[in-house]
Amino acid sequence: MTRHDTIVRLRHMLDHAQETVQMAHGCKRKDLDANRQLSLALTRLLEIVGEAAARVPAEERQRFSAIPWRDVVDLRNRLIHGYDEVNLDILWAIVQKDLPALAAELDKILASFDPGPSARE
Repeated sequence: MTRHDTIVRLRHMLDHAQETVQMAHGCKRKDLDANRQLSLALTRLLEIVGEAAARVPAEERQRFSAIPWRDVVDLRNRLIHGYDEVNLDILWAIVQKDLPALAAELDKILASFDPGPSARE
């Protein structure tokens, strides 16, 4: 896998984490019970974050140890394989508490790859 592939995976993680947080903005926990589309959308976005994390090479995961890689991938696996037992309280807590911090860390990591405006032209 190339450095570009790693950046793409990290960008997927960041974009989908941010989208999850945005989608939940202004909502309450009870909205997950009342709005099936919301709960399914948040679940799917978290699955994508976890799948992208699983595709980041092990050496890059070690390099960026501030990311809880195992937890992110395990969440994806739990959501996919335990689709019939998703605990919406836990899902909501992750969206509210963990994802903003994850997104902030991913943003810092991606900034470290940024070649600057002249290299992008």
